[in-house]
Amino acid sequence: MRKLIVPAFVTLDGVIQSPGNPDEDTANGFTHGGWFWPYADEATDAMEDLFRRPFELLLGRRTYDVFADFWPTVAQDSPLRGTADLFNRTTKHVATHRPGVLDWDHSRNLGTDVVAAVSALKQSDGPDLLTQGSSELVQQLLATDLVDELILIVVPILLGTGKRLFDERAQPTAFRLLLSTTSSKGNVVNRYVRDGAARPASSAAA
Repeated sequence: MRKLIVPAFVTLDGVIQSPGNPDEDTANGFTHGGWFWPYADEATDAMEDLFRRPFELLLGRRTYDVFADFWPTVAQDSPLRGTADLFNRTTKHVATHRPGVLDWDHSRNLGTDVVAAVSALKQSDGPDLLTQGSSELVQQLLATDLVDELILIVVPILLGTGKRLFDERAQPTAFRLLLSTTSSKGNVVNRYVRDGAARPASSAAA
């Protein structure tokens, strides 16, 4: 059985929208794109570690379109070439209701029932499934109790607006903290694994 892992750069107020580029995702008038880079440091090692073992990507359509426009065009001498090679050759499972071809190599449409498709993927043989960005898809996965692990790089900044990692649809779920480190610029890297259902105070005290 595969694990579904959600790694994310997230602000103190839970925003995950457009951490890397001002034009990455300007939906709903978001003007703070690229907010992670003033805090970039060794905390990114947590993301890079995930790409050192086999994986497949699980993406929402907006993130897919951004990635499909960027990663295949990375120059051979770019410091991003290694990541580009990984992303270009791995399988991309895409949640989309829009017609049209997914023309990035090794891309697959999850179909009309995303939850059923992801559930089937988790039961199949293969490497772990990693999300990138894709806030709406991640919220849907949390709402249907499909997330096995969270790797959150918490950046010491408040934005006030933007797409959040969690919303009110998330299922009550317990996660166990496996690792927590603080980087040189104050980012806190937390790794959580699923630990059953949330336990209300009455049962925890029993």
